[in-house]
Amino acid sequence: MIRLPFHIVLLAVATVIVAHAPAQADDRPAAKKQASKKNEADKKDDEKLKWISLFDGKSLEGWIKTEFGGQGDVTIKDGAVILGVGADMTGIHTKRKLPNINYDVEFNAKRVDGSDFFCGLTFPVGKKPCSMILGGWGGGVVGLSSLDGFDASENDTSSNYDFKNGKWYHVRLRVTETHIQGWIDKKKMFDVNITKRKLSIRIEVQASKPFGFSTWQTTGALKDIRMRALTPAEVAETKKTGAQF
Repeated sequence: MIRLPFHIVLLAVATVIVAHAPAQADDRPAAKKQASKKNEADKKDDEKLKWISLFDGKSLEGWIKTEFGGQGDVTIKDGAVILGVGADMTGIHTKRKLPNINYDVEFNAKRVDGSDFFCGLTFPVGKKPCSMILGGWGGGVVGLSSLDGFDASENDTSSNYDFKNGKWYHVRLRVTETHIQGWIDKKKMFDVNITKRKLSIRIEVQASKPFGFSTWQTTGALKDIRMRALTPAEVAETKKTGAQF
């Protein structure tokens, strides 16, 4: 076997490395361009998923105290809006421009005192209104009011939840052209196809339109209220299989 001098071996290796170097250098611009496109796409996705804060935790900016007649005090305490007990209802609503279809809403809510609903969220479904009730009819009913003329205690979205006074609950509502879905602490409470359903609200919450919260003879608290528009992919997925969180 012929043994080559060490310096010749090194020279041969260096020649091989240099021969491959241009190809590697040529690949870098393409890789950078591809990474840039991915970052731009990710940025656009983040913008689509951007949440809109509806409550700053310090004031009622953007909100109106709802004139139900007999309403209790509305105050701010420890970063939450407190809807004091009324005779019968207390609430706030907003008329700011917000999505009215294909959106998510989430917030934290608790019953401070009382035994009836501590959160009645009236919301738009396109041009039609509907309400989500938490803790109604004796303190435990959850559901939508109204579907086909039946309120949350009577229709197929109705269920019971063991709410504890003084405990915060994380609530999420999804509204699309085909479905209304609701969760409490990640537990899905209802998922209803509304394409052939008649939506309405009870006369007591008419003043909450288009988007507002109310309580019934109960003190409730709300914080971390926010909303976002859904992406087309999320709307399609909800229509196909229902959303999961």
